[in-house]
Amino acid sequence: MPPSTTLVSKCTIFPGRKSHIQSLKLKLSVSDIPMLFCQYIQKGVLFTSPPFSFHHLLFLLHQSLSATLSHFPPLAARLTTGSDSHVHIVCNDDGIDFLAAKAPQLSIKQVLPPGEDVPDSVKEFFAYDNTSSYSGHSMSLAAVQVTELLDGVFIGCTVNHAVTSFWHFFNTLAEIRKLGNSEISSFQSLCAQLWRSVTRVRKFEPTKTMTFRMAVNCRHRLLPKLESYYFGNAIQSIPTYAEAGELLAKDLSWGADLLHKNVVAHDDGTVRRGVAEWEEQPRLFPLGNLDDASITMGTSPRFPMYDNDFGWGRPLAVWSGRANKFDGKISAFPGREGDGSVDLEVILAAETMTGLEKDVEIMQYVCE
Repeated sequence: MPPSTTLVSKCTIFPGRKSHIQSLKLKLSVSDIPMLFCQYIQKGVLFTSPPFSFHHLLFLLHQSLSATLSHFPPLAARLTTGSDSHVHIVCNDDGIDFLAAKAPQLSIKQVLPPGEDVPDSVKEFFAYDNTSSYSGHSMSLAAVQVTELLDGVFIGCTVNHAVTSFWHFFNTLAEIRKLGNSEISSFQSLCAQLWRSVTRVRKFEPTKTMTFRMAVNCRHRLLPKLESYYFGNAIQSIPTYAEAGELLAKDLSWGADLLHKNVVAHDDGTVRRGVAEWEEQPRLFPLGNLDDASITMGTSPRFPMYDNDFGWGRPLAVWSGRANKFDGKISAFPGREGDGSVDLEVILAAETMTGLEKDVEIMQYVCE
């Protein structure tokens, strides 16, 4: 099929003021280096049309991006590998790509069909498709694409996976809200429900080991704690294991408690042991599902993604691009209407997804 989106302009956005750390080299941490294997992060938000022209919107976003980059020098930088083989971010104020595109034949109704899959045309709303983060050596570490639809606007942001935790930039240094016990319980219960239902549909032998992998924030786990605005990934991947038969035989609370205990146990000592082990035996971030028995939760509903108001209302939807997708990858976003609701982006093999949609246990919680 021919592309639905036409690129109409492309330029470079530079920081509004020169960085105070210009020419400084920031060494990538052991949490950042494995991300060089991953593709650029692609997330974006869908809006109704603003009460002014698309041209004026581009002008306003151009200004706001320039101002925002003044607070994020590493995003306006480039990667370099030195003679010692270490990868650094060189803060040189080289800027990021800013693209404008149009898809006048697409309406909000067409790209947001109720109860249906997100159409492939949405994947065209993001820059740097199928680009590894290692490419940040020669291209910008972030890009913003603004696409005008028939009756709406999509703002898609693409950020190098090895440089930053995405929503810190997109929410403009918004402080990460701490999760209360009730929020942790509800989210981990949701994870446990997904784990049970997907395991049931995959129909493994009872003794098959199932894995639920979560990326956890290490900022508040370290002693002393990292600043909440620490500008790196600062994450570690926590796998939780259970046999398929036991996971299905026990009730939901058993799986949720298993996940909870594993997360709580990931303290300062665990983080530091993980760093030491990685330095002894470097490895890439475990991206994929090699044994078809894994689930990976890639994000959390704690990020205020629907709070991104560019001046004419809250987003209609939050989506991801094509990057870093595989069977078993799940992303959780806060529900647009709030009240503790959660939007799930679930990537599964076709036959698994068909079975999940018939699973009564999980579908009782799903609303369109």
